[in-house]
Amino acid sequence: MANNRIISRKENFADWYTSVINEANLVQYTDMKGFTIFEPNGWRIWERIRNDLDVKFKAMGINNLYMPLLIPMSEFEKEKEHVEGFAPELFTVTQIGDKKLDDLLVIRPTSEIWFCKYFKNKIKSYKDLPLLTNQWTSVLRAEKNTRPFLRNTEFHWHETHCAFASHQDADTFARRFLDLYANFCENELCIPVIKGAKTVNERFAGATMTYTIESMMQDGQALQSATSHVLGQNFAIPYDIKFQDANNQLQYAYTTSHGLTTRIIGAIIMVHGDDNGLVLPFNIAECQIKIICLFANKNPQVYDYAKKIHDQLIKNYRCEIIDSDKGIGYLLAESEVQGTPINLVVGPQDLQDQTFTFIRRDDGIKNTTKIDELDLSIEAAVKEYKANLFNKAKQRLDNNIVMINNFDELKSVIDNKQWAKCYFNGSADDEQKIKELTGATARCILLEPSPVTKKCFYTGQDTNQIVIFAKAY
Repeated sequence: MANNRIISRKENFADWYTSVINEANLVQYTDMKGFTIFEPNGWRIWERIRNDLDVKFKAMGINNLYMPLLIPMSEFEKEKEHVEGFAPELFTVTQIGDKKLDDLLVIRPTSEIWFCKYFKNKIKSYKDLPLLTNQWTSVLRAEKNTRPFLRNTEFHWHETHCAFASHQDADTFARRFLDLYANFCENELCIPVIKGAKTVNERFAGATMTYTIESMMQDGQALQSATSHVLGQNFAIPYDIKFQDANNQLQYAYTTSHGLTTRIIGAIIMVHGDDNGLVLPFNIAECQIKIICLFANKNPQVYDYAKKIHDQLIKNYRCEIIDSDKGIGYLLAESEVQGTPINLVVGPQDLQDQTFTFIRRDDGIKNTTKIDELDLSIEAAVKEYKANLFNKAKQRLDNNIVMINNFDELKSVIDNKQWAKCYFNGSADDEQKIKELTGATARCILLEPSPVTKKCFYTGQDTNQIVIFAKAY
């Protein structure tokens, strides 16, 4: 059923996105640009993502810790590329009480520096490696244009920082982490992704290699959904992170960092949402199944019947009974805008017939089923729900990546709100020129080079490197 307060995606995709956030009560705006209050509905999504990933991290041997909020500017300046990359985004503390500071304090835009200082103190021998650590926190980065989840001044994330004895170990772990992200997005969030490496222009400040997963939104724009960085010895040398190797020689460690932020919630909205609101992936919905009682106030046995269904399902699913005097239309519309994957409706007639009606959020189809088929019908519905969400998004991705051979084709594809796939080995200046002319950036270099060498569409030079160009959030 239509929600008149949600803007149509075709009418204005940006306004649709904002209206879904508002109607689903995900955040509340504040008087400070880029700072939002997470409403319970929004924070529950992040908690589910965080808790799921945290289990996966711990299974990899990663330990959680917490780093200080403030960083001395003098520490930032030890790694020049890092500070130059973040300089326009830094929040600084210039005074404490009535005392002005000679060494300014930076509110963390990321915590590489504290992790480096921690590693320096913890690592003495090759036997201390690898050292795998993570923190769940928020960071501050000044943003000119802000939008909830996608670009916030303050955003929440995890940052995993690890130290290794060799570059090979660091790179292998970074790729392993990339696979973890990709599997999480595809299996838990039903979002298909493209895995790749960033070009020099797009790498994280201070990284020797940045791996990325890119996802396609319904408006054709790309969203960088998570990144995995190989930092080489770029931080180990200035911060003196050394270890004694098996030959009793001092060596500098190799470090990595990895991050996924609350912008992934924006991806969930823009990949799966529709003109009626959120469509939540089943695995991260706080309430996976709502059981809505009709006329339970007039017939208490209806509630008892709903409770019987609830008690059977709660063994395997997160479910909730809704017993309200509000009309069925209102209750279903509320559940729809919040993205509840499955709604079960039970009333006096169902009690008599020993049936229930279930409605899947992804297709809105209603099915009436006998109560003795409850487990099998829900199991099948959940499987179909997950597959449908993923397959719709995967079809959109596959149908909108177009191989191009020259600049005119690139411009046409980008103007058509699609992604361009091409042979490309251009320079950072070439990328900048392409961005100025089309608005598109190099999203990633595909990890597997082409077995065939062809001419770069822009430089005309031979290359087997394939790159994705797209407009992006």
